[in-house]
Amino acid sequence: MGRTLIDKIWDMHRISTLPDGRDLVHIDRHLIHEVTSPIAFAKLREAGRTVRNPELTFATIDHIVSTRPGRTGETYARGAAFVQALRRETAAAGIKLFDLDSDAQGIVHVISPELGLALPGLTMVCGDSHTCTLGGLGALAFGIGSSEIEQVLATQCLALHRPRTLRIHVDGMLPHAVTAKDLILAIVAQVGARGGVGHAVEYAGSAIRTLSVEERLTICNMTIELGSRIGLIAPDETVFSFLRGRDYAPSGAAFDRAISEWRGLCSDEDADFDREVRLRGDEIAPTVTWGTSPDQTAPIDGVVPDPGTMTTSDQSAATAALRYMDLQPGMPLDGVPVTRVFIGSCTNGRLSDLRAAAALLEGRHVHKGVRTLVVPGSMRVKRLAETEGLDRIFTTAGAEWREPGCSMCCALQDDSLSPGERCASTSNRNFEGRQGAGGRTHLMSPAMAAAAAVAGAITDARAYPPKGRLAECGGT
Repeated sequence: MGRTLIDKIWDMHRISTLPDGRDLVHIDRHLIHEVTSPIAFAKLREAGRTVRNPELTFATIDHIVSTRPGRTGETYARGAAFVQALRRETAAAGIKLFDLDSDAQGIVHVISPELGLALPGLTMVCGDSHTCTLGGLGALAFGIGSSEIEQVLATQCLALHRPRTLRIHVDGMLPHAVTAKDLILAIVAQVGARGGVGHAVEYAGSAIRTLSVEERLTICNMTIELGSRIGLIAPDETVFSFLRGRDYAPSGAAFDRAISEWRGLCSDEDADFDREVRLRGDEIAPTVTWGTSPDQTAPIDGVVPDPGTMTTSDQSAATAALRYMDLQPGMPLDGVPVTRVFIGSCTNGRLSDLRAAAALLEGRHVHKGVRTLVVPGSMRVKRLAETEGLDRIFTTAGAEWREPGCSMCCALQDDSLSPGERCASTSNRNFEGRQGAGGRTHLMSPAMAAAAAVAGAITDARAYPPKGRLAECGGT
């Protein structure tokens, strides 16, 4: 019997099997940020332990820091203590910190691929549920809690139950103007918000293989919205080309040797998965969420569903979601007014995402009364976007160009919705209050969010083809 990619990486890192059935697994690289790690450091000190392998842990500031231009660690006063604690703990332990003045600072799941910290076949963890993003490079990566952060700091290992395996197979080319964000929203809608619980997910098929690395990162980012902690895609030449020359990737002959090993990181043809799901990529349309869970979605030309037509188990959740979102069954999604737009996050804050939004906004203007925040995922993304003039496109259109950080995705700082505000967002979660108490969030792609900014309402981005200089290169 052949083995899955998931099992291959797991077995490479399994040290032993414990009496309770869990595996002791070595963790190659540990990522930390200012919100979840200070507690772990405090517990480590209380126990009289030290960081075992500081060279394998990397830190950044992203969650609870302001994204206002010219910000410092103290700009958002309520987050200052978290920032100061991370600086203090990493300095004491000898851990590399990408601070706010570093050209490598940014959202942890954005900087780790662009720096080459995430590599095929590595086990990687972080105190953030969207660590599964890094599976887009073929890493076995997942989020952990504060007690597990402490365990990794102290031992560089974790005791884990081996997950079951789920392969999601997507064939057929995505239609024009349909993006990776539309695809993953469609996947979440089909599998369900708890459909992946207890499983590690491998994405496969012709539609997946044609995606760029940044698009693959978007797909894997929202694996947690299936209820699964792990999502990954087998690495290939697209990934190898992306990683060559990255700061922390192997170089020279070592990189060539690494590629030889990485080519073996794929599921065997006769590998047996516990579950399989199939979709047609060519049947997917631009997609938005209508409810308060990422699986409550519909195509842009669809309508708000009637809970009465759903299964009994889904009716109450849908009814509550429509009440919170102030929507009525049968309403067209196209035309629902918005007051805010957020373009950014670890899901869609990379350079290609900003290009897609800029291509639509160039030569147009944000609708009056729609505050639009564009937040690059990292300092390097910001600098590259500015080199290309994307920042000027955004500001000329009436959007705000911000500093890198999580911003409105988690709303742990001053980027948040007020009660009753409705937001078109490129982030990954639309839970009640996720972007601010009483705020209403509709998830969508960067192009769709940019179209909403122009129209002042949720609308089909295909009705707004690029018409500026970016139109010549298809918006990329």
